[in-house]
Amino acid sequence: MGELQRKIEILGNASKFDICASMASPRNVFNGDRIGNPHHAGICHAFSPDGRCISLFKVLMTNYCLNDCFYCINRCSKAKLKTMFTPEELAKAFIGLYIRNYVEGLFLSSGVLKSVYETTEKIIEAIDLIRYQYKFRGYIHIKILPGTEKYQIRRIMEIADRVSLNIEVPSATRLTEVSSTKDYILDIIRPQKIIMQLIESGLTPAGHTTQFIIGASSESDKEIFERLVWEYKHLNLKRGYFSAFTPMKETPLEKVKLPYTISKRENFLYRIDWLFRKYSYKKEEIISILNEDGMLPLHIDPKLAIAFEDKIFPLDVNEASYEELLRCPGIGEVSAKRICNLRKINHKIKSYKDLCQLGVVLKRAKPFLIVNGRKQTNLNGFFN
Repeated sequence: MGELQRKIEILGNASKFDICASMASPRNVFNGDRIGNPHHAGICHAFSPDGRCISLFKVLMTNYCLNDCFYCINRCSKAKLKTMFTPEELAKAFIGLYIRNYVEGLFLSSGVLKSVYETTEKIIEAIDLIRYQYKFRGYIHIKILPGTEKYQIRRIMEIADRVSLNIEVPSATRLTEVSSTKDYILDIIRPQKIIMQLIESGLTPAGHTTQFIIGASSESDKEIFERLVWEYKHLNLKRGYFSAFTPMKETPLEKVKLPYTISKRENFLYRIDWLFRKYSYKKEEIISILNEDGMLPLHIDPKLAIAFEDKIFPLDVNEASYEELLRCPGIGEVSAKRICNLRKINHKIKSYKDLCQLGVVLKRAKPFLIVNGRKQTNLNGFFN
């Protein structure tokens, strides 16, 4: 195995905990003197604006790291297989994979070698080579390191389509449970505010994202959700991701015993994020279903739990608005649009079979709907 191929294997595998399944860039490329297209930007998977699954070369610049995140195998350079790309090696490796049609874009993250400043300069040099020497105009997503300087963030955002900075935990208190080297305000929140300001000035067309680690500290779902809502409101975050904590060997959290529900908890956090971000549910009604410990009840889907308390039900399927239909369990964006589109041609839904044909999950939706004057009379009885 060649040295470059060995680095690709080590640093590609080391990047597996960074989630980047977000939408690719809406940026347009007009000149013909280039290679790559940001719209066709998996290897790891993302999605183009038209919904097509695309391939990204997801890799670390280096897996050396001065930080001591207690959950991370790369902490304080403890990992056994340590290596790094030079900017030239990374650019060459990516363009080689792109030309061979293995990948369509780049997701670049890194540990911290010597200092955040020096490591970020290497990242900038690498993506400069990719953009300007190799004339690649496709999709590039860069994970900005905590504590990066403002002018370095600007230089990255002048090149990248999307950036991310992982928040990991919902507060400064929780950060002390998983790291002794990071400052929550200076290293994470401050750079995020800089990113927001630069996006507002027109840089980085695909916006910025962040990621929470679920279960590495003693955080509650309420803490995570409230921080996420704050980021949407105050930092213009594109979206948040959640990653269930996995104990790694040779880390301080190696012997942590996780509840079997940890992956389900991650899944339910994604669901309430979707309800808030896409379906316009209010923060307060989502928080209302949390238990006294601030945790989501895992025995019932969050949308269903809210629906049981929602006074708009039952809904007449032929009269309900699009927004009201979205609140009904078993009805999503596609099926709600289909129902509304039928109204435009004066077509009424007359039976439950009609709803099935439109993609409605009838088992979930039936107790909450009136169809052609008929409704199920006892919601609790149906589910019990």
